[in-house]
Amino acid sequence: MQKKYLSKEQAIQKLRQYCAYQERSHSEVVQKLWDLGVYKSEHDEIISSLIEDDYLNESRFAEAFAGGKFRMKDWGRKKIYYALKEKKVSEYNIKQAMKCIDEEAYRKTLQELGEKRYASLKGEQYLVRKKKTQDYLLLKGFEMELVTALLKALTEK
Repeated sequence: MQKKYLSKEQAIQKLRQYCAYQERSHSEVVQKLWDLGVYKSEHDEIISSLIEDDYLNESRFAEAFAGGKFRMKDWGRKKIYYALKEKKVSEYNIKQAMKCIDEEAYRKTLQELGEKRYASLKGEQYLVRKKKTQDYLLLKGFEMELVTALLKALTEK
């Protein structure tokens, strides 16, 4: 089957809708350009146009992504960091996005998740219960030192 190639104007129009629907990373937009069958020679020009018209903004994407994953999915900083890295977001923008996560809310979320998980494992042996809670929180992307401190507090109760 012959792949249909879009003109630059058609591609820009489609990508404006794509970016207006939700914040996108540069790598997602590049992938979309390939999916739409746009010639490689036109990629940079199209991306520049989207940036100029403020449809594409990496720092805005990083902040929205970090905030959303934290609020909606209770992800920790480490998991958010690696997810942003995977989307090829710059180190600077990742750092800025991490600052948007409220420290108090972050610790409160960790506390709630830890207590809930620990309580749900009542039938387990003490060490198994502690280990499963720790693994769960690390999988969620929380930092080891915070998890360790929380488990210490939970097991002393």
